[in-house]
Amino acid sequence: MSNKKNIKIIVCIISLIYLTHFSLHNQAIADTNSTCPTLKEQPFKLTKIAEDTYVRKGVHQIFTPQNLAAIANIGFIVGKNSIAVIDTGGSYCDGKRFLSTIRKISNKPIAYVINTHAHPDHTFGNQAFKAENPVFIGHEKLPRFLADRGSLYLNNLKRLVGEQAMSNTKIILPTKTVSDTMTIDLGNKQLILKAYQTAHTDHDLTVYDPSTKIIWAGDLLFAEHTPVIDGSLIGWQKVMDQLAKIPAKYVVPGHGGPLLEWPKALAPQRAYLQTLTKDLRTIIQKGGTMSEAESGAGQSQKKGWVLFDQFNPRNASNGFAELEWE
Repeated sequence: MSNKKNIKIIVCIISLIYLTHFSLHNQAIADTNSTCPTLKEQPFKLTKIAEDTYVRKGVHQIFTPQNLAAIANIGFIVGKNSIAVIDTGGSYCDGKRFLSTIRKISNKPIAYVINTHAHPDHTFGNQAFKAENPVFIGHEKLPRFLADRGSLYLNNLKRLVGEQAMSNTKIILPTKTVSDTMTIDLGNKQLILKAYQTAHTDHDLTVYDPSTKIIWAGDLLFAEHTPVIDGSLIGWQKVMDQLAKIPAKYVVPGHGGPLLEWPKALAPQRAYLQTLTKDLRTIIQKGGTMSEAESGAGQSQKKGWVLFDQFNPRNASNGFAELEWE
């Protein structure tokens, strides 16, 4: 009897240890989940734009605690064998919501995470996908840019969005880079990746899906949201001429849309950049100052662009510095 009692005691102890471990494990998961704020006013919504092709349209806002830095268009494409994610959002929490939503649609392996450029609203969700063990792909100049600015961006977003909203957000460098073109295969679906010279940034990358004739332009194309120059005003216009030759029918811009006719969608941005260039050259030729450029250049294009007053002065400043040495 004593042996039976001892066995029962041992079984009870083991069961107690197991239940305690299980409870603590679940609590750890709950604690991890609770690190990300809930955005009831901004649910994660995907739009199916073609067969096996989905996009989340970012909100037209600056970074705030209320939006988790979820201000850019991000999406994914499902092939026969695997998935390619195109940009991951503005924070770990944004990326985590994205991954959770992807898994409601497909359990296929995420083979690739493609970053169209380094700006945090497009790349800071990368950490949420790291456990999926994808190949992270970017322009050949993306690693250097992230090394130079990544920490600055992260500290700035912690200040603007908040420590909790930016929790677990880390800078993830590409494991594979593109210097010209690269083709990846998801299984009966090939995607063509193309790297460009300095335009919106010095490391812009596009993704073209010939099967749907959709080009993912990243921030080489803005719609509704005022374009942001972080590269070259003149270079961007030259790259737009190259983009127009891609035989796509539709485009997913980095902001706005989320699905627009191609190449018609280039027209508003081209008009803005051309007007800004013309105005800046006029101011420079007249001996004007950068302050005059910031307040005057591009103003005729204000109608139709969201966040114009936030970004146009910066664009004018960057353009002025570029053009005054022509």
